[in-house]
Amino acid sequence: MYLPEKFCERMRSMLGAEYDSFILSYSTDAERGVRINSNKCGDIDTAAAKLGLTDNVEWCKTGYYTNNSISGNHPYHAAGIIYFQEPSAMCAAEGLPLAEDAKILDLCAAPGGKTTHIASRMKNRGLLVSNEIIKKRASILSENVERMGLTNTIVTNESPSSLAERFVSFFDGIIVDAPCSGEGMFKKESKAVEEWSVEHSLSCAVRQKNILDDAYKMLKPGGYIMYSTCTFSYDENEDIVRYIAEKYNMEICDIPCLSMLSPGIGDFPGIDKCRRIFPHRHRGEGHFAVLLRKTEDDFHYDSVISKKKKSGKRDLVLDQAVSLYREFESKNLKIELDGYFVLFCENLYLLPERLNIDKLKIVRCGLHLGTIKRGRFEPAHALSHAFDAENYINIVDFSIDSAELKKYMLGDVLHGNTNGWCVISADGYPIGWGKCSGGIIKNHYPKALRLLK
Repeated sequence: MYLPEKFCERMRSMLGAEYDSFILSYSTDAERGVRINSNKCGDIDTAAAKLGLTDNVEWCKTGYYTNNSISGNHPYHAAGIIYFQEPSAMCAAEGLPLAEDAKILDLCAAPGGKTTHIASRMKNRGLLVSNEIIKKRASILSENVERMGLTNTIVTNESPSSLAERFVSFFDGIIVDAPCSGEGMFKKESKAVEEWSVEHSLSCAVRQKNILDDAYKMLKPGGYIMYSTCTFSYDENEDIVRYIAEKYNMEICDIPCLSMLSPGIGDFPGIDKCRRIFPHRHRGEGHFAVLLRKTEDDFHYDSVISKKKKSGKRDLVLDQAVSLYREFESKNLKIELDGYFVLFCENLYLLPERLNIDKLKIVRCGLHLGTIKRGRFEPAHALSHAFDAENYINIVDFSIDSAELKKYMLGDVLHGNTNGWCVISADGYPIGWGKCSGGIIKNHYPKALRLLK
């Protein structure tokens, strides 16, 4: 494949005798990976066996190498059991330390690989704010948050600087998978090759420094930033680490689960704790990761906690919506949800934590419970994905290779002997809602997700 001449010159200087092996790696196909969602699947080994996955990604407990035999049409994908992700990209979320009930920010989150990965490690506890500045990509991120059954996650569509004004010294951990020149993606994305230039790489470095400046403001003392890129560029990797570490006296930390990866390049203190993935050394495309710890004390600014407002018409409407939901919950769920209810127009959400979300661009405000339509409650697709099958009262289960399951995913009606709302599941994994009456299950699988006939 074609590689820019100046890129080749720089990689030759960086790799020396290994350069030929590096270039030879571009004659092979890009590695393809899949990650199993431990939030939904406690027995990772059984799910992997059903999918024919045996080749584990060394730096990710729930990650596997795969061929093209598993597609996005697989019922396990629809159920949020699996997430397709390039193997190298699995390293960052795996390496971020987590305290119980942590507050985590994924600052540059779309399409959702690192958000869904860190959420599975959080076991849906604590608070995860997942942000994407580009509106269209934020919508894709929100869809993946829904599919993977995340209940502790708020999706925002803000600039890092806007978030930094609101969430000062608030987060225990922040993932910054920074926008970069994408050199590690050359095999997968021809556009990255076409757009590459030394000037573009240097402009990315400026933006990365600005993003990390904002991230630092939002980090609690003692908290961690996981900084990662999918590029080989020293300017966007080690030089950025040197900048942020020296400017804020941040500690460069070991990442035990990534110890098998190559160290960083350079000679400043802590360089050996940076981690690189080269495609001729490891089974993955180009990637860089480093863990930074905030050591200096500063104040904890808690203005993000919302204050109880005076009751009024708005509270009355919310109370009525919650009452309708509670009625639905008592008939259809075996658990009683706890949290902070929020009503956007006719959409009812459950926030994992009481927050001041006024004037924030919110794409998904926690768990979408459902909509209020003409005085009745209709459950959201997200509510069918939020819990294990055992937590729903009415379950209609099909095997993944059954004709009935395929009919459901196509949007057809089914036959059943239950009554009212029910959850359709694949091998015991919830996949969507149906509503049964007179032996017919009306299909409530979202039209945008249905298989094409």
